[in-house]
Amino acid sequence: MSIGAYETTLNLQLWKAYADEIEIFLETPSGENLPVLSERIGTQRYRAGETELLVYYGKPGPFQVTQEIYVDFLPTGTYLTSGIWKIHLQGRRIREGNYNLWLPGGNVLNPVTGFYRPVAAETLTIPSTASKVITVGAYDSRLNAFADFTGRGGENLPYPKPDLVAPGVDILAPSVGGGYTGVTGTSFATPFVTGAAALMMEWGIVRGNDPFLWGEKVKAYLRRGAQPLPGFDRYPNESVGWGVLCTAQSLPQE
Repeated sequence: MSIGAYETTLNLQLWKAYADEIEIFLETPSGENLPVLSERIGTQRYRAGETELLVYYGKPGPFQVTQEIYVDFLPTGTYLTSGIWKIHLQGRRIREGNYNLWLPGGNVLNPVTGFYRPVAAETLTIPSTASKVITVGAYDSRLNAFADFTGRGGENLPYPKPDLVAPGVDILAPSVGGGYTGVTGTSFATPFVTGAAALMMEWGIVRGNDPFLWGEKVKAYLRRGAQPLPGFDRYPNESVGWGVLCTAQSLPQE
């Protein structure tokens, strides 16, 4: 990966199967190989030129069997050591062999900072990766087009994700201090699906049309009602799941 000039801080995350045992070491832009990171739970510190590395090995959680390894790049002075950093992985005992590296999104980094060969697959984040949740992506309802900032699923996930997409570009929402403003992101697409689910459950549970309309049943109805989006010919897919939110086609016809 490249770290651009004048970068003041950086956080790198590595996700892997906890069952896999690997050795990790970093190579600095000057070609110096740092010591192999010690696979012990907790925090470790390393020094590389003008950069200090703070490394944290996480544990599997109650809802996932993956291990997260965090590497914080901190400057000893004002800026991080710029140039090409290499991350070397050496397998000791491999069972799954799937590894994902993450850098911060949202244009918070120097334009030169990033991976040299990034891929969009499997960029969903917790909790959207959980099997029993309804995972929502975003699309631009003005152009009827997929929003490319949306995280994707992938073939290495044990189940298809996302479930569907909802409007998430230039959404009119209340602003701090009063008034309204245009907002963008999957955080603003999700409330559309939340509201749709609430209306469906009100129709089913409160009105007595379907007393057991909750959980996976809501998800199943939302998937069934989802509509195609131009540019995709296979459903479900890793970008838009089953398609665009459409409650008019979701509930069964009596």
